[in-house]
Formats: sequence, C-alpha cells, structure tokens
Amino acid sequence: MIGVKIIFEFITLLRICYIYLCSPLNMENFKENRKELDEELERFIALLNQLLPHYHFLLKKTDLNEEELNKLGEIEHYLIGVNSKIMEIKGKLEQDLFGQSLDTYYKLKTSAYEGDPQSKLKLEKMRDTFADALNSGDLINYN
Repeated sequence: MIGVKIIFEFITLLRICYIYLCSPLNMENFKENRKELDEELERFIALLNQLLPHYHFLLKKTDLNEEELNKLGEIEHYLIGVNSKIMEIKGKLEQDLFGQSLDTYYKLKTSAYEGDPQSKLKLEKMRDTFADALNSGDLINYN
C-alpha cells in the first residue's frame, strides 16, 4: 500500500516539477511555487523513508515465504523505476542549469567584446566561478 502512495506522490511531484520548470508564467509566484514543491518533495521523501526499512527487512530475511518474496520483488522493481525517474529529473536539472549558464556566459562574452563594461565585470565573475568549480571538482573537464 505504501508503494502505491509513493507512486501517486511521485507522479504529483513530476507534474509539479514539469509545470514549474517549463512554464515561464509560474515565475511570478516563485515563492509560493517553491514552497509547494518543497512540501511535495518532503512528502515524497517521508513516504520513501517508510518503504525502505520494510524493503531492507525483507532483503535481509533468509527464509522468505511466497507472499514476502513477491512483495520483495514488487518493492525492488518499483524502487528501480523510482531511481530511474529520479536520475532523469536530476539529469534534466543539471543539463538545463549548465546549459543556461553557458548561454549566459557566451552572451556576456559577446557584450564584453563589444565594449560593455558591466558585461566585462560579470564575465570575470563567471570565469572565476567556473574556475573555482573546476578546481573543486564540482564540474568535470572532459578535455
């Protein structure tokens, strides 16, 4: 039963993420949206925290009966799917955030070469931030 609740919570979470990440109209209510999304994330985590101990208990148990074995398989299958969806969301967020940063960087670079002093200052700050991220290992340099 907990697995079904988590599925519905996760679907709600995905819906909210999609709406808030993809719709520029919702940026006007960012604080409200952020609060709602945080609440959904906390509810999802709470339900997952209810399921995981039961999963670990079944996983460690040596003599499972047929019902417990089926339940373990269902939970494991579900958790693999949840993990995949979480990784998809994480990848999308990382891609969007990094892509937007690069886009901003190149726009600033163009403005700086055209002589805009504000762009030059912002570009220097971005370069420093990127360099710090590379040096700390937060970004991976594939070159």
